[in-house]
Amino acid sequence: MAHHSMTLEEKAFLLSIGSIELDERLFSHITSTQATAGPGAGGISVFIRSGEHRVRLAVKDHSPLQLLPEEDGVVILYHNEPFVYGFLETPLCHCPEQAYITVSERCIFHCRFCPVPKLHGGRKSIETIIGLVQEASATGGLKAISLTSGVAISPEEEVEWIVEVVHALHSRFDLPIGVSVYPTKDSSRLLYDAGAVEIKYNVETMDPVIFATVCPDFSLSEILDALREAVRIFGKNAVFSNFIIGLGEDDQTVLDGVTTLARMGVIPNLRPISPSPLREGEITIQRPSQERLLYLAKKTVEILVRYGLDARSARTMCFPCTGCDITPFRDIY
Repeated sequence: MAHHSMTLEEKAFLLSIGSIELDERLFSHITSTQATAGPGAGGISVFIRSGEHRVRLAVKDHSPLQLLPEEDGVVILYHNEPFVYGFLETPLCHCPEQAYITVSERCIFHCRFCPVPKLHGGRKSIETIIGLVQEASATGGLKAISLTSGVAISPEEEVEWIVEVVHALHSRFDLPIGVSVYPTKDSSRLLYDAGAVEIKYNVETMDPVIFATVCPDFSLSEILDALREAVRIFGKNAVFSNFIIGLGEDDQTVLDGVTTLARMGVIPNLRPISPSPLREGEITIQRPSQERLLYLAKKTVEILVRYGLDARSARTMCFPCTGCDITPFRDIY
């Protein structure tokens, strides 16, 4: 086959499917990663790099995509026909070039798209987290530390624990630290003072009706207030928010929401929804199409430019990784 690098359109198509079946010859050669936070928690995935683009796909039997070894790399087949050539990337800790660590792998809240409350995971100690960062650092490829977390006891207690973690990491590693947690009244100030340089509070959706249905324990207005305060403390191009696509929202609601966030100084991360078998029957979702992902990403770039925001400034969490999304200013310009 004639090898070529992945195009933007091809990445969008792969993301619209979101999964891939592995050839058995690859199992002994790959380093997969298991998500422990968010809608994809509990699943195994692989990172594939091709040209300027990276994609992260969940490993799943009977996917229309298959991954096979090919010369010194891999080839993705679509319905048994060669689709794109690339190579597997080794995640340091959840993703390439970062130690992306879930601190508390359990949650007292019950967002209907998220399997974490049903997984009953543990909480990592500071010693364990330091060990994971040291292990990733020993590879020579570590560029950032990113922390995310469920809510084990309460949002306030979780933030107090993450602050301790950030203090410990900041004193030991000369690396940027980003944090994604559920906000509290003082979380931005506490985390900034502890040494975090970037923060993410997730709106999940900006459709108020859908939000009330899928995040019944949360207040969208409180999250937006926390994002405004975060921009005041962390500054421009350092505050982010995951915005799930595929919960039943329409495109205009998405773009209005992107505009609202950008006007505040927040860079939204449009994340195609990953259905969890642990939430089957509780929520109806539709993974966005290739065309929808490209359209919304293009419009998001236009909105971010209008408000002087640039995702290339991000040093931690999802924007430098780019595996799960069409990332503004990295995948699409």
